[in-house]
Formats: sequence, structure tokens, C-alpha cells
Amino acid sequence: MLNEALLIVDMSNDFVHENGALTAGEPAQKIVPYIMGIAQTFLDQKGLVVIAMDAHQENDEHFELWPVHNVVGSWGQKLYGDLENWYEVNKNNKRLFYVPKENYNAFHGTDLKVILNGWNVKKVHIVGVCTDICDFLTIAGADANGFKTVIHSRGTATFTKHQELFLEHAKLCFHTEIIK
Repeated sequence: MLNEALLIVDMSNDFVHENGALTAGEPAQKIVPYIMGIAQTFLDQKGLVVIAMDAHQENDEHFELWPVHNVVGSWGQKLYGDLENWYEVNKNNKRLFYVPKENYNAFHGTDLKVILNGWNVKKVHIVGVCTDICDFLTIAGADANGFKTVIHSRGTATFTKHQELFLEHAKLCFHTEIIK
């Protein structure tokens, strides 16, 4: 897994927990074991793991469109369930990064590209939520920054009916490989 990175997108309480402010609910909860397994495999095989997490201020303009969610330091912004435990166990691993983001695209306004280039990453794997919003736009950002992209359909979920449409759209638009 050298030269490859796993991006775990927005797996927070607000997006996954049944009481989250903008939750994908059960579909997102069901992908947690898959994400934890693939994340551990990446670390064990010398790949990079990056947790890209929505990070909003209380008065964020973003909340004109969406309910208040992922406010910095809140319960809602913490990683969901067992993912939080996994992160705490592994957070000192030099191949694990946490990147707060204010935009749907995890590359916009963050140091994600710098991190990936610093480790000579060529291919980016995407898991997390939501398939048709932040996952898709992060794939667009990865493609625009010269990275090959892979999306793991078993590791993604959304709160809309557009899961399959956006997986296929990523394949069509960005030549994203889809792993079922």
C-alpha cells in the first residue's frame, strides 16, 4: 500500500449516530466495521490513513443550507462509536492524520495535498459519508490535484437515494475505480 492513502470522510456523530444533526443513520453505521478493517490494513501495510472531518464554527454560513453540525469541539464532530476508539489507539501512528475541513471537498483550504505529496501518494481510496456530497467532491478534488481515485462502495453511505448514481458518476467523470 505504499504510495496509497485511505481518506475516511466525515464519519462523525452528527453524520452517523441516530441522534446526529445531519445523519445518514443506519446505512452509515453499517459501514463502520468495513472502514475500521480497511484503515487497519492500510496502516499495517505502510499505507497512509487520513481522517477528513467537517469542522464548522457555530456561526458558519454553511448553516444557511444545512442544520448546525460538526461544530468544532462538539460531540457531533467526534468520530462515531468504534471509530473514535480505533483512532485513540492509533493516533500516534506517523501514518495517521486528522485533517479538519470547512468545505465539502477535503482538498479545498486544507493541507491534504501537502500531506499526500509528502508521502509520495499517487492513489487515494475514499470511504465515509456522504457518497453524493463530500465523498464525490473529495474525489473531484483528488482528481484535480493529480491523484488516481478509488471508492469503496461497501465503505460509503448517504442519506439520499443517490448512492449508486454518484458512484457511477465518479467512475464516468474521474475514472474512479469502484471496489464493491
